[in-house]
Amino acid sequence: MKSTTHVLYLHGFRSGPLSAKAQWLAKWLGEHHPQVHWRCPQLPVSARMSAKLIEHTLQDWPAQSTVVIGSSLGGFYATWAAAMHGCAAVVLNPAVHPSRDLAAYIGTHTAWHDDSQRVEVTADHLREFYPLYVGDGLRLCPDIASAPLADPARILAMVATGDEVLDWQEMLARYPSAQTYVIPGSDHGISDFAQHIGVLSAFLFGS
Repeated sequence: MKSTTHVLYLHGFRSGPLSAKAQWLAKWLGEHHPQVHWRCPQLPVSARMSAKLIEHTLQDWPAQSTVVIGSSLGGFYATWAAAMHGCAAVVLNPAVHPSRDLAAYIGTHTAWHDDSQRVEVTADHLREFYPLYVGDGLRLCPDIASAPLADPARILAMVATGDEVLDWQEMLARYPSAQTYVIPGSDHGISDFAQHIGVLSAFLFGS
């Protein structure tokens, strides 16, 4: 990628536009690439509704110069968006199998960045992920027909080995044909994200 004009940032589970990475990246783009159109919406708990929001956002954006950046669960959505819309994607410690992993979170939780906000997860929400599984022929559930990515080289997977929430080796295995960047240590939120901005910058702008 050398001419990114639009960036859609998709946050993770229980997160939102106030996440540290989203705020830092918005500031960095504003300072270094102010011409880039940036959007970071609050995603609904429902995967079906999140997909509709993503589709609505991307429908008028130029696919060849759009990049969807997704963190954790947002990385799952970004993978789907890249396959469906032909755009590039950057996935940061991406969720691989949310219908499996979020089963442990059925119930009501507070949002990370706003204690007044509640996130309620139901079994129906887990089933809504099924149609969104895509990627290199993987069949993560027997009832999900996975669609191969049209151009895996247009995906950059940034994976931290110190992720305390998700299995970093499973994340890497999910993107065997994509560009990958392994961060030794760090954590699920990639709290040292600023130290790795050069990798992201090269992918987005070629520098």
